[in-house]
Order: sequence, then structure tokens, then C-alpha cells
Amino acid sequence: MDKKTISVIVVIGAGSIGQAIARRVSAGKHILLADLRQENSDAAAKTLSEAGFEVSTAIVDVSSRQSVLALIKNATEIGGITGLIHAAGVSPSQASPSTILKVDLYGTALILEEFGKVIKSGGSGVVIASQSGHRLPALTPEQDKALATTPVEQLLSLHFVQPDQIKDSLHAYQLSKRGNSLRVMAEAVKWGKRDARINTISPGIIITPLAKDELSGPRGDGYRRMIDISAVGRAGTPDEVGTVGALLMGQDGAFITGSDFLMDGGVTAAYWYGELAPKAE
Repeated sequence: MDKKTISVIVVIGAGSIGQAIARRVSAGKHILLADLRQENSDAAAKTLSEAGFEVSTAIVDVSSRQSVLALIKNATEIGGITGLIHAAGVSPSQASPSTILKVDLYGTALILEEFGKVIKSGGSGVVIASQSGHRLPALTPEQDKALATTPVEQLLSLHFVQPDQIKDSLHAYQLSKRGNSLRVMAEAVKWGKRDARINTISPGIIITPLAKDELSGPRGDGYRRMIDISAVGRAGTPDEVGTVGALLMGQDGAFITGSDFLMDGGVTAAYWYGELAPKAE
């Protein structure tokens, strides 16, 4: 097959959610699975290959522009990039505030910028954010705009992301995920000039290895309480996120771009208006 006719779906973060979305949107296309750890990509590639998908793998560090550019070069040597599934990130129990900001905030902005330069006409992408971004108190309009539009290399120099302004890893995570949805809204304008779309999904507690780390970590009791009190009363599955991802990346979602889809079983609703609401001082 001529390289020009090959459609490439780049999946960054070879975990359960990235795979679930890829399964829904990649039939007849080439999946390039990229992860920081080769063994993660290899394991996911084996599963998808055995399910009938054409897959290759790559290593990427989303916090390195050089690494991201190398991934794009790899993808474009295979074919035209028509889809991006950005599901890489670190959780509050996995990393320090500085690492979370570097990977989840800066790394996502970098991915959006560079892939926005090469995404093909008619292409689409999804970024996995988090319900945590919806539990951060409102920022000022100036802070929102800064997270959305500050040049990538200046993002980590913003006053309100400095160490003396960040309370802990959870705060860094919430700020990063709020930044992801704001950044996608701004980048959707640029992607639109290439006739391409980009959206975020903000999942709640989805049973993945990352979620299991949280459930067994210092915030595990709080996570289990969120599940118990939520309207749905259970955690979600990667396949449920895959369904929303397929909508956003497919023709049924052709009128949707620059949007954020919160899917958390009602946890955020309970946080702001129900039993999980913070008690007044």
C-alpha cells in the first residue's frame, strides 16, 4: 500500500484507556503505540495485533520536545496522521508535583502543539484529562487564559504553578487537568484551520492500573467513598471511555471540537452539590 494512503492513529500512553479507544477507531488503519516504557507498548501491541489490528511501537517522553518530534517523524514515515489518542500521564500517587506539571501540563500542551502541525484534513484527536480538573475551584479569567494560550516553553514559568503556589501532588494534578481542557479549547481553533478536531474526555475513577495505584495509595479511602456516594455507585471501565472516544473521533461527532466531556458517574455532581461537598469553614 502506498504510504500516502495509509491512515495512522497515534496512541500515546499504551494503557487500558488508550487501547479501548484505539479498538473503536482503528479498524483498517495503522496504530502507532507510544509509551515511555517499551515493555508497555509491546504488551499492548501484542494484544491489539492478536485482535487483528496493524500495530507498531515507539518510545516517547512527552515532556521532551525532541522525543515528541521523533515520534511524529516515525508516524509520518508510516503514513498520514489522521488520529491522536493522548492518554499518557502520571497520577498524584505516582509522582511529585513538579513531575506531574512537567508531564501532564507541559507534555500535553507540547503534544497538542506539535501534532496540530501535522494532523491531516478530516483528522481528529482526544486527550484524556480527569474529573479532578472539575474539582479545582474556579481560577481567574487571566489564569484560564494563561493555561490555554501561554507558549508551551513558558507554561512552567507561570506564577501560579511555582512550587510555593502548589500545595501538593493532588493540587498539581488538578491544575494540570484543568489546563488540559482549557488548552484543547484553544488548540481546537488552530486544529480547525487544518480541518481537524480535538476534544478532551475527563473520566472519573476508571479501573486501570493507574486507578488501582490510587485505590491502594494514601487517598484510597477517599476514592472508595467517591464511588460509594456517586449517583452511579460504581467505577467505570475503559470500554465506556472508548465509546465516548469513538463518538468524538468519528463522523457522529463531526460537530464537536474544543469540548470537554466529563464522565465520572456523578462524582463531580456529588462534590459540588451532594454529600461530597466540602464543608464550609
